Amino acid sequence: MKVLLSAYACEPGRGTELGVGWNTAWEIAKYNEVWVLTRPDDGREGIEAELSRNPNPNLHFVYFTPPIIGSIWRFGSIAFLIHYYFWQIHAYFVARRLHQEVQFDVAHHVTFVRHSTPSFLSLLPIPFIWGPVGGGESAPDPFWQDFSFRNKVYEVLRIAARWFGERDPFARMTARRSAIVRVTTQDTAIRVQQMGAHKIEVFPEASLTKEEIVRLTQCVSPDTAIRFISMGRLLHWKGFHLGLRAFAKAAIPESEYWVLGDGPERQRLEALVAELGITSQVKFWNRLPRDEALQKLGSCTALVHPSLHDSGGWVCLEAMTAARPVLCLNLGGPAIQVTDETGFKVNASDPNQAVEGLAVAMVRLANEPELRLAMGQAGQRRVKEFYNWETRGHQICQLYEDVVKAKLINSELVH
Repeated sequence: MKVLLSAYACEPGRGTELGVGWNTAWEIAKYNEVWVLTRPDDGREGIEAELSRNPNPNLHFVYFTPPIIGSIWRFGSIAFLIHYYFWQIHAYFVARRLHQEVQFDVAHHVTFVRHSTPSFLSLLPIPFIWGPVGGGESAPDPFWQDFSFRNKVYEVLRIAARWFGERDPFARMTARRSAIVRVTTQDTAIRVQQMGAHKIEVFPEASLTKEEIVRLTQCVSPDTAIRFISMGRLLHWKGFHLGLRAFAKAAIPESEYWVLGDGPERQRLEALVAELGITSQVKFWNRLPRDEALQKLGSCTALVHPSLHDSGGWVCLEAMTAARPVLCLNLGGPAIQVTDETGFKVNASDPNQAVEGLAVAMVRLANEPELRLAMGQAGQRRVKEFYNWETRGHQICQLYEDVVKAKLINSELVH
C-alpha cells in the first residue's frame, strides 16, 4: 500500500516521540511504500545520515515548516504549541497535493502523541488513523497536597489547555473522521469518545528497537546490593517524592536509593531526603550519558517510577528489558506496561496509601531474591514479545489492511 504518515517529531536513534516517528516509518516501510511529513528543524540531518547508511527505497521524507512563523517554536512551550497547530494546517495542503500525485491508500497521524490538537489529514478522502494519542491523564486530586503553588498552577493550566483543546471543532472533527483512534491509556480513551470518536483502541506508543533490547539485556549487573533507582527529569508529577518517602518508610538495612536526572524539583527532593533522615542512603546523580545511565539501571534492584500522569513510561520498558522489576502507581501508561508478573502496581487513591504500597513492595523485593529474578525474566519476555518495534510495525501494517478492507466493504454496501 501507499501510506502517508504525519510525524511532526521524527529522528533516528532517539527515544520518546522522536523515536516513535522514525521507528513507525522505518518498520512499516518494510511492507509498504511510505511518505513521511515532518519538520526539517530537528531531525533532517539525522534522517538523511541514516538513510545514506541504510537506504530504503520505500521511504520518502517531505520536509516543511509553516512560512513566517517557521522558527517560533524556539520561544517556549506556548510558542511551540502554536507552531505545532499551524504545522498541522500546512500539512493538510502538502498532503492534498501529494495525494493527487501518489493516490494514498491510508493516512496515519503518529506524532505528536496529543489528543487535544487536530490532524487535518483527516480531511483527505482516504481512511485516517489517529494515534496513538495521549494526554488525557491527570494527577489524582489527593496528590495535589504535595505540590508547590507553582506546580498547582502548572496543573491547572495543563487541564485548562486540554479542556479548550478537546472543544476545538477541528479536534472533534479529527476524532469523528478517524477510522480508528489509538490511545495510550484508558483515561484518554474516555476523552476521545466524548469528542466523538467511534472506534477506539488502547495501544501504547512506546517500544524498543532490536538494538536497544540487546544493549539493555547486556546492562544486567551481578551486583547483589539492595538499591532502588528513579530516572528522568525531576518534575513534580514524576512522583519521585513518593518513592523517597516509601524508601524511608521501608527502612531496609544497608540499602540505597539513586536518583538520576535534573530538573526544577532537585532542591525540594534534596530537602525531603534531609527531612526524612536518609541522606547517607540517597545519591543524586546529574543527567548522565545514556549508556552510563543504563549501566546504573542494570546495577539496581528495581526501578521506582511513581509517575502521576504519564502517557507512556519509556524508562519502565528499559528497566523490564534489563530484567529489573518496576514499582509504579496504577495510573496512566506505566499501569498498562507493567503487569503483576513484571512488577508492582500500587493503588493511587491518596499519597499515604501509595507510599505504604511502594514501601511494602520494596521490602518484598529486598527479602525475596527469587521474586526479583522471576519478575525480571517476565519483564524481558514481555518487552521482546510485545514492546519491540518489529512486532509493532507488523501490527500497524495489519491495521492498515483491516481499515482499507473495511472501507472497501462499506463502499460496496453503499453501492
